[in-house]
Amino acid sequence: MSEKVTVISLGGSIVAPEGADGRFLRDFAALLGELLQADEARRFVLVVGGGGPARAWQGAYRDAVGEAAIDDEADWIGIMATRLNAQLVRAALAKWCRQEVVTDPTVAPDIEGRVLVAAGWKPGFSSDYDATLLAERFGAKTVINLSNIEKVYTADPRVDPSARPLDEISWKDFRAMVGEEWTPGKNVPFDPVASRHASESGIKVICAAGRNLENLRAMLCGGDFVGTVIGGRAAF
Repeated sequence: MSEKVTVISLGGSIVAPEGADGRFLRDFAALLGELLQADEARRFVLVVGGGGPARAWQGAYRDAVGEAAIDDEADWIGIMATRLNAQLVRAALAKWCRQEVVTDPTVAPDIEGRVLVAAGWKPGFSSDYDATLLAERFGAKTVINLSNIEKVYTADPRVDPSARPLDEISWKDFRAMVGEEWTPGKNVPFDPVASRHASESGIKVICAAGRNLENLRAMLCGGDFVGTVIGGRAAF
């Protein structure tokens, strides 16, 4: 039986917008469990971000040291938040996830159960980059990026009232929007380093609202969904 692996970059803003959201995790785990029971070939790789705790702890670090703040130190603080969130997600999916949280995507093991959970790796990029490496590792053509935004916009709608939501955008145009450099806690739909790697590797990304689980169900079942496809037609 050939495995069908779906890679999801699960934003920390969904798992822990401020504190951990147990109700969302219950419903998310129930949806994945339903899909896994319906299709024996299906596997999920979940890469969990840092969310509110990462930003709060990074902000506290910068307040504490001021101009002496070092990006790598701030990144490590954010990475530790991703690992706490990932451990929570793994525990919520314990029925399906037999392995420990992956913290280095370059040495990710085969999936022994039905779900593999990963967290942040090292400074220099977000967990989005880890998701692109894991997509390559498991032969996934598309990364589903779930966050607190429904679609990618032409500009930040919070500051530009003329910003328009997009159904599709090329990697060239998306990378022009988000830039090339990563800074810890940078708030973009998909991080610049991950975007460059996905573009060069031919990986597509779907950006969608993580809390809309019926939308996620439609996406995973081949139906119509709300979101933005980056890099061309999504493939599963």
